[in-house]
Amino acid sequence: MTSDTTAPARAQDGDSKLRQVITGPLLYLFILGDVLGAGIYALMGTLSEDVGGALWAPLVLALLLALLTAGSYAELVTKYPRAGGAAVFAERAYRVPLVSFLVGFCMLAAGVTSAAGLSLAFAGDYLGTFVDLPPVPTAIVFLALIACLNARGISDSLRSNVVMTVIEVSGLVIVIVVVAVMLGGGGGDVSRVGAFPADANPALATLSAAIVAYYSFVGFETSANVAEEVREPRKVYPKALFGALATAGVVYVLVGLASSIALPAPELSDSSGPLLAVVSASGVPIPDWVFSLIALVAVANGALLTMIMSSRVTYGMAEQRLLPSVLGSVLPKRRTPWTAIVATTVVAMLLTLIGDVGVLAETVVLLLLFVFISTNVAVLVLRRDHVAHDHFRVWTFVPVLGVASCVLLLTQQSGQVWLYAGLLLVVGVVLYGIARATRGRGRDQQHPRAD
Repeated sequence: MTSDTTAPARAQDGDSKLRQVITGPLLYLFILGDVLGAGIYALMGTLSEDVGGALWAPLVLALLLALLTAGSYAELVTKYPRAGGAAVFAERAYRVPLVSFLVGFCMLAAGVTSAAGLSLAFAGDYLGTFVDLPPVPTAIVFLALIACLNARGISDSLRSNVVMTVIEVSGLVIVIVVVAVMLGGGGGDVSRVGAFPADANPALATLSAAIVAYYSFVGFETSANVAEEVREPRKVYPKALFGALATAGVVYVLVGLASSIALPAPELSDSSGPLLAVVSASGVPIPDWVFSLIALVAVANGALLTMIMSSRVTYGMAEQRLLPSVLGSVLPKRRTPWTAIVATTVVAMLLTLIGDVGVLAETVVLLLLFVFISTNVAVLVLRRDHVAHDHFRVWTFVPVLGVASCVLLLTQQSGQVWLYAGLLLVVGVVLYGIARATRGRGRDQQHPRAD
């Protein structure tokens, strides 16, 4: 992977309506916090059903697959550092407004659905450890608070993310350390780390589990939607992106090893809180409420970062005239896209009324794979578009393999998930038609034809 320096660098600060306050370390923590997320706290139990104690194998495979698409994002973000991410890349590459809209719509569907699910998780059993409140109203209030923090500004949001990411990572470090103490005291069973289920084909089991593990790495694409608020993105973005993914991969593998050493696969898969079970099995006296608190912070952090992404996608699509221009309005002093924040928050609040977003969450993964395919292809198409500043350039075979990896993962999805994804895309096409018709009427009113 190289830096394309065929053209002189161009200053990019000052030509955006958004404030550029994200530094390299803040961007690294933004990506790390979004990738780690809350899923890892329940992930090991699900993975153990497929691979037994070899939890590290699907995690490593998923990391490698994620790095392929991340390479494409690194090139396009540094080449076109604008809010909107994949939708902007699609618009530039394909010049078909409907395709750009659907790519952005997939990101929006993923973002608001994930935020709704995270808000319900926050208001459920985790919060129930401390106080008993009705889940849906609590989730709605939680989203309103997230929106307020989002509207205050990206710098305030990212400072909060720094604190929450540190807490989030500390919980995973606790798992690794207590199992190390367990091993030092003669406990645990290291032989389990390479033990697949007796009736499983190791290669097929690893691939099947990698589908679940891949979801744990989803989140890095969120960073493309804050590129317009990053200082010198062409310099800091690739380092922050690959550094965060590598860090998350190392942490995941160590947690996977610790989990299989501490507990046999059947006990991990039977637990709804596998990491809490691992800590309890270690014999190190850590109160249960500590992990509940850490999980709450992890969920809150994921919701904040997801809503930042969703509002920036909406803003970017409005700037590209794929959505009504009102969604591109920015607060004068804060320079945050307030109408986009309000719109995405309201949609997420409505989704919490469903109560069960499990199937929708799986559908989100499917939709994101389409987004990743679009981005990988866009890298190759846009090689003919030369810009007036230097940018990161990924090896050509990387996006090709990225497309292949996404197609491979698509083949593992169920028919029900494909059906829900198709219905969501139909909704997107209808919304696009309404937006086009509305814009057409607006032009006719401004420029009436003479009889």
